[in-house]
Amino acid sequence: MDLLHATGYIAAFCSTVAFLPQVWQTYKTRHAHDISYGMLLLLMTGMTLWFIYGIVIGELPVILANGITLILLVAITAMKIRYP
Repeated sequence: MDLLHATGYIAAFCSTVAFLPQVWQTYKTRHAHDISYGMLLLLMTGMTLWFIYGIVIGELPVILANGITLILLVAITAMKIRYP
């Protein structure tokens, strides 16, 4: 693995793991009132487009980071709907 791909995997890991505390906090408190639907919608749109882009260019770090982050955003959105 070259330095460029290693950098991509590290960036993907950091970007994805950054959402775990929010998922855990929302699940633990059953409270998502302060999370904006607008932010969630825009971020999910961006992650979906990055995911598609990653597939088109065939770059696994882009695919993994955005696919997993998209799943975490869907989880946060579901909790926002369930625990307003």
